[in-house]
Amino acid sequence: MAAAASMATSLKFALLPSQSQGLRGSTRSFPLTKPQRRFSRKAGSNLITAKFELKPPPYPMNALEPHMSQATFEYHWGKHHRAYVDNLNKQIAGTELQGLSLEDIIIASYNKGDILPSFNNAAQAWNHEFFWESMKPGGGGKPSGELLDLIERDFGSFERFIEEFKSAAATQFGSGWAWLAYKANRPNVEKAVNPFPSEDKKLEVVKSPNAVNPLVWDYFPLLTIDVWEHAYYLDFQNRRPDYISVFVEKLVSWEAVSARLEKAKAKVAERETEEERRKKEEEEEKQTGDEAVEMYVDSDADDSEAE
Repeated sequence: MAAAASMATSLKFALLPSQSQGLRGSTRSFPLTKPQRRFSRKAGSNLITAKFELKPPPYPMNALEPHMSQATFEYHWGKHHRAYVDNLNKQIAGTELQGLSLEDIIIASYNKGDILPSFNNAAQAWNHEFFWESMKPGGGGKPSGELLDLIERDFGSFERFIEEFKSAAATQFGSGWAWLAYKANRPNVEKAVNPFPSEDKKLEVVKSPNAVNPLVWDYFPLLTIDVWEHAYYLDFQNRRPDYISVFVEKLVSWEAVSARLEKAKAKVAERETEEERRKKEEEEEKQTGDEAVEMYVDSDADDSEAE
């Protein structure tokens, strides 16, 4: 606990050059996790700056032992995650990105696959916080309720889902992530590849290289595993499949995944309501415009007859 408290100092988010291969296009995301921010005013200035802070883990750093060691957690969270946050704050200072939410920075800097310099650190800062919250002490097992129903509907069985998730994590070449995501639309992509262009409102297992996450495809992330080597090397060396199995069987917080699914569905419902409202307004405006044109034409015809 003392180690966690000492490391929970404020940080900022930065970005590294990233690659676009293997990803899909982006539209808009919603915050499934809310990074902490700190506001400060520079002396002698009216300028207020906002900085992202490194959020403390949701449990003590030794809480996941023996499945994830305290040494791994301190190194991963205290060094890598901290660096992403620090670098991001440095990168966005004084730019048009400063003041945006972390999710909006990710979408803007992904730039529909034509990635901008600030993307990597922003996405990695978000990914890691999401990863910590995907686990819990005494995790693993099997989900229940609607989440389990959707998994069985979209994958055939929970066991089949586990196979696909493990395979995605194990076969992600080099550094990256594997995800369970809720896909609710057909993204309009440009320089990115959308692997499921015709299927909506379903669960998908996807993998992504480097810092990329499903937000850039306008998917709703529900679960992730970090397969960058620094996530597991102290505990498992190069045995990535063993790390993946332990994650699934002993660490996953299905309660967190279920809560994210509910938020995703609520957000989708809000979007659909808003889209219907906009569509109705556009139709009403078009109808009003057509009526105005018709009245104008009729008036011209009346004037001609009067002459």
